[in-house]
Amino acid sequence: MAFKTTILGNPAALRRFRRLLLAWFDRNQRDLPWRGSRDPYHVWLSEIMLQQTRVAAAVDHYRQFLRRFPTLIRLARARESSVLAAWSGLGYYRRARMLHAAARKVVKDHAGRFPETVEQLRTLPGIGRYSAAAIASIAFGQPAAVVDGNVERVLQRISGKNLSGEPLWQAAGELLDTARPGDFNQAMMELGAVLCLPRQPKCLLCPVNALCATRGEHPRSEPPKRQRKREVHYFLSVRDRRVLLVRRPAGAALMAGMWELPEILKPNGADPWLRLRHSITTTDYSVNVIKDAAPEADGHWVARSRIFRSRD
Repeated sequence: MAFKTTILGNPAALRRFRRLLLAWFDRNQRDLPWRGSRDPYHVWLSEIMLQQTRVAAAVDHYRQFLRRFPTLIRLARARESSVLAAWSGLGYYRRARMLHAAARKVVKDHAGRFPETVEQLRTLPGIGRYSAAAIASIAFGQPAAVVDGNVERVLQRISGKNLSGEPLWQAAGELLDTARPGDFNQAMMELGAVLCLPRQPKCLLCPVNALCATRGEHPRSEPPKRQRKREVHYFLSVRDRRVLLVRRPAGAALMAGMWELPEILKPNGADPWLRLRHSITTTDYSVNVIKDAAPEADGHWVARSRIFRSRD
């Protein structure tokens, strides 16, 4: 059953919403390593890692990355290959390249000091509207509202409207607590992540359910995208402790410039040495690795010690 009231445009209801949400967040926020710091480098790193990566997967990578690159200067001075190695396991390596490029730009153009405004932050590689608002609000207390998938879902349910585009950002800005913008943005994301779930939202536990126009019963504005299925084959050739690898084109949509095993279009009936499944965005991959069962391919023989090396 949908409720007819909405807090948007109602100053008293908006104040109550902010108070209740922040009180809940202060008591119940998850203990995440990046929440103990307002250092813009730490905030920026966590926000980039959390793009298209689950929180549970990002926690350990965040700690390991900071151990290897404890400061923005260290990151800027590192080789790209070292940054990509430290990023290994998170996927979407373009994020790591943009992270490295942004660090170098901050050192070169801003004397190593992170820009504080949304407008300045958006001039850095890899930082868009959401990331700029998150960094500006959390690290610098700027009154900038964020909209990610979790916040979008909360806003649509709270308002009872299929908001999208600019109206969605306007609603986020109206709801924002300008006295504690960083905490409020994190509280909105936390609410969507742990209670206001895509399916089976935990409305009875929600601190603002009395102010929600739908209490979870809000129709999707569009059906979810169906996962495509694709089967791929690669071959593994090892000689004298070297592995044959090929490099993806610099303009490839996925993992540009990364090294991988050569792909086989037709496996010629050979049984896979290894089978695994992996999903990237809307595609489910079935991956078959054929060992020493394919003809020679163009590529580079790379020493195993280089593949598994973890230090510069």
